[in-house]
Amino acid sequence: MLDTSPTFVAHQAITPHQRSPLRLGTRRSLMATTQSQMVADHYTALTQRPITLVGIVTEGDTSTQALSQIGGTGVFVSALRDKLIAGEVDIAVHSLKDLPTVPDPRFTIAAVPARDDHRDALVGPTRFADLPAGAKVGTGSPRRIAMLRALRPDLDYVPIRGNADTRIGKVRSGELDAVVLAAAGLARIGRTDDIAEIFEVEQLLPAPGQGALAVECLTSRMGLIPMLQLLDDPATHAAVSAERAVLATLQLGCSSPVGAYATCQSGQVHLTAALAEDADATTGFSAEPRISRMSTRGPADMAASLGASLASRLTGAHA
Repeated sequence: MLDTSPTFVAHQAITPHQRSPLRLGTRRSLMATTQSQMVADHYTALTQRPITLVGIVTEGDTSTQALSQIGGTGVFVSALRDKLIAGEVDIAVHSLKDLPTVPDPRFTIAAVPARDDHRDALVGPTRFADLPAGAKVGTGSPRRIAMLRALRPDLDYVPIRGNADTRIGKVRSGELDAVVLAAAGLARIGRTDDIAEIFEVEQLLPAPGQGALAVECLTSRMGLIPMLQLLDDPATHAAVSAERAVLATLQLGCSSPVGAYATCQSGQVHLTAALAEDADATTGFSAEPRISRMSTRGPADMAASLGASLASRLTGAHA
């Protein structure tokens, strides 16, 4: 979870304007409001300035269609950005994996706080290897479908939508035998007791930016950006920059069959990425998807270049 230790103390006079609460735009789901409140509490602990959450409904929240059908990347983001432009909120918090990789000069990612668990989790009565042949496993992610099918082609992977409680409810009702969700999200809403197994990256490579949050504001808010940067964790920021550069270079979105995970230690980024071949427009993949997986490492200040270079290598492997 976020580190709320008092690592910064403001030694300057605080104006009345600086004491007024900042307005933080967030989706209204339990997951979104919980993680937004984490960010708000951390910021207030560092600066003593309060933050008020403003709930916003996005297209991704109201549609019942698959994310790939309604635009994939950005369906959870555009409404929050519209509120930033309208001046109705000062900052927005996004799940980083939902944020488009194409830069928009109107907005600045002022901070990427320290990442929570990056891995995927299986929710169900038993571990993945112990599920019976033909068991129904729910997930809305083509990435998960491809990589899980490579491990267990004998299972039935079922596309699903809905919040975590809705998806877990499908297991409890018997509609599905298991579902796969982000471990960080389950921890944030207190549902870790439902986890039957955590997938390590060697089994299931996470989505780029999974487990991380982005704190965004208008680029024109020059006085606000340095204050929000107090929330930034440089190692996480470098790691996710490399991961997102993979997506950006491949020109694919968050609903694409791409996995990437990076770590940053002692100024060095180690990045692994994987690309699955999309062979079936209905299920997402053939019974035995072809997955290319590669790794690289380099200086943290070259994180984006590392991601772009690795993506080019993955593209060549699929040519």
